[in-house]
Amino acid sequence: MKILVPDSIYAELIAPALEYAPEVQLLAYKENEDAPIVGQDQAVGILRWITGKDYARLITDCPQIRWLHTASAGVDHVLTPEIKAKTGLTVTDSGPAFEIAISEFVLAWMLLITRRLPELMANQRERTWSSVQQKELFGQTIGIIGLGPIGRGIAVRCKAFGMRTLGLRRSSIAVESVDEVLTGEVGLRRLLAESDFVVLAAALTGETRTLLGARELAALKPSAWLINIARGGLIDELALITALQSGKLGGACLDVFAKEPLPDDSPLWEMPNVYVAPHNSFGWTTGLHERQKTLFLKNLERFARGETLESVVDIVRGY
Repeated sequence: MKILVPDSIYAELIAPALEYAPEVQLLAYKENEDAPIVGQDQAVGILRWITGKDYARLITDCPQIRWLHTASAGVDHVLTPEIKAKTGLTVTDSGPAFEIAISEFVLAWMLLITRRLPELMANQRERTWSSVQQKELFGQTIGIIGLGPIGRGIAVRCKAFGMRTLGLRRSSIAVESVDEVLTGEVGLRRLLAESDFVVLAAALTGETRTLLGARELAALKPSAWLINIARGGLIDELALITALQSGKLGGACLDVFAKEPLPDDSPLWEMPNVYVAPHNSFGWTTGLHERQKTLFLKNLERFARGETLESVVDIVRGY
């Protein structure tokens, strides 16, 4: 059984792969080069790692491939026409690997805002001894849009701070650490109206694109903060800028944007109530890297044994 893996991660995977699935042979390929691989006609699976693009061509060129695993959490950029057209293909993602890193980043932003850390650090630089009145996360309401692994991880950590947690998802099935699971347009409206912080953790699909437009942003409390660690396309960015400039929104913490890198002339760069990160909420942490590898290896073991895989993507729904 042959599995194609990028040469950038091949050396780290070859030894543990022998432990998880001794019968599997890993074949290295260059992710961003159009080059044939010896034995690719026998390959039945392929690993995509972070920024790789050549996987889509290989899916087409390798007739026996029936499994694609991506090291990313989102798959909107992975589900190319070639992938969608491949009959009998199973796609798995690495969403669970990102839970810790991104959840901690969201909490860091929320603490930065409520404890007014930028102002305290500015006072330090200016040698100004001046106290500031702060807020607590305890008792505040967080609304999480999207309750996949990352959204659930955010809820767990916010609950540990004593926050009230609301969540929005397609179904009303209960979720650990989420006080209320809401659904549909009515649920979205209620979440926006009641939340002090709104976190976008949903997949980008045809249904969720510009999920938050001018009307939805107007439903937020004037003091609320919007945090987006999912995809820039979930928000109407021009409407967000207008809401921020008009004072109808407390502020925004943005890790993703309609266009990346964020253009130099975007007003978001200089707004005092906006914090910008370069699609970096996962932080490239060592822990994330190891979890990505482990998740792939465990699925490799299951695949070799003919068992059900974890983190399977619904290709039609897009997540």
